[in-house]
Amino acid sequence: MTQPPHDEPTATSPAELREQVEQTRHELGDTVQALADKSDVKARAQDKAVALKEQATAKTAELSEQTKAKAAQAAQMLQDKLPGPLKDKAALAAQQVKTQTAQAEQLWQDKAPAPVRDRRSPLLAAGAALIIACVLLRRTKK
Repeated sequence: MTQPPHDEPTATSPAELREQVEQTRHELGDTVQALADKSDVKARAQDKAVALKEQATAKTAELSEQTKAKAAQAAQMLQDKLPGPLKDKAALAAQQVKTQTAQAEQLWQDKAPAPVRDRRSPLLAAGAALIIACVLLRRTKK
């Protein structure tokens, strides 16, 4: 709150004086509010917690993207280093899984009763996992 120098007249009319008083009240209210905000430890702690949570969320997203990029890079490097015959076997196994999955789905549509068919997603996932496990076990035994 500033006061005008003493050598200048403060108000020439009652209207100006009222305006100056109103402005001073407004400035004083702002000052009191600023002091109240500084003394409200709980609100400041909550604001700090929100800011830290936002920083953590941003850092998590950044690290997640970095991890995905590094995983893709590692997968590509591994794929580049695999010998040709092994790549061919993997492609053949993947194709067999696709074929067997399509056959299983067709068989499912033909033979499964309607109440069971309505719950097909979890059952298909389990069946696909079983087929993949069988193919992988067969491949490792050879």
